[in-house]
Amino acid sequence: MKKILVLSALAAMLASGAAFADTSDKKIAFSNNYAGNSWRQAMLDSYAIVTKKAVADGVVAAADIFTTADKEVPTQAAQVQNLILQGYDAIVINAASPDALNGAVKQACDAGIVVVSFDGIVTEPCAYRVVVDFKDMGKQEVEQMAKFHPEGGNLLEIRGLAGTSIDDAIHAGILEGVAAHPEFKIVGSVTGDWDQTTAQKAVATILPSLPEIVGVVDQGGDGYGAAQAFAAAGKPRPTIIMGNRQDELQWWKEQKDKDGYQTWSASIAPGVSSLAFWVAQQVLDGRTDVPHDLLVPYLAFTQDNFEAELPNIPKGGVASHEYTQEDAIAAIKANIK
Repeated sequence: MKKILVLSALAAMLASGAAFADTSDKKIAFSNNYAGNSWRQAMLDSYAIVTKKAVADGVVAAADIFTTADKEVPTQAAQVQNLILQGYDAIVINAASPDALNGAVKQACDAGIVVVSFDGIVTEPCAYRVVVDFKDMGKQEVEQMAKFHPEGGNLLEIRGLAGTSIDDAIHAGILEGVAAHPEFKIVGSVTGDWDQTTAQKAVATILPSLPEIVGVVDQGGDGYGAAQAFAAAGKPRPTIIMGNRQDELQWWKEQKDKDGYQTWSASIAPGVSSLAFWVAQQVLDGRTDVPHDLLVPYLAFTQDNFEAELPNIPKGGVASHEYTQEDAIAAIKANIK
């Protein structure tokens, strides 16, 4: 009878996709290429919150964070190679480039190290990718803009960190959206690094040379900076797409309270870093059914629900969500085809 019960339990575990390995002696490193804006700070905070508990609970032995001193690909490639030499079992990576780090990533895989990229993903086939449909997000910016300005008009685009997969994908989505709505025209483009101060300076520099702007399409972290630049220049206030930052949503609320100002906000939740950690842990735990591409939704707010979220975001922070091991297991199951 006891043998039958054991076999039944084993069959149930196999059916559920549960794994048998013990990861308590495994070390996971986080390679991050940039920390210079509120989203990246929130990302690091979420990762630290979740992984410190995982280490304390004995789920893994270590979950160390390494952020490069600059945004350069060679620096991060060297960092990954150093993590290989340090004997980590898995590397979670927010990559400076989708393809320029593939050599270092392949070296890690060849050394038996699990690599999970997220946000800034890598294209090396051996790596896992926790991906958001950033291209759709960019396209949706223009779709939303068309609701606010059915007559169309001139748009200013604020791009993100050059060379990253996120910047390329959102930009491609925005171009696709404009192609579907030829009533809009992008008349200027600046780089904002997903940072309000950088964006404000860049927008202030280009504004004098631009015709009247009806809307600003961007990538998150730059909405409030853009608003400040338009105000300082004495230019008419455009419809600025937001990126779920507290300062952006607070400004949106103030404008809405004043005259009913409307816009839309979207971004990837910074806590996706914690999901990438759990995906790495699950692979180390022996799961063989983890897809190399896991699609997770981006987080969007509308005129009707952004105010409810605002009190939950710390000042200077970003709307987010920390993921659990159970969330990762659910995401893996949802992506199995």
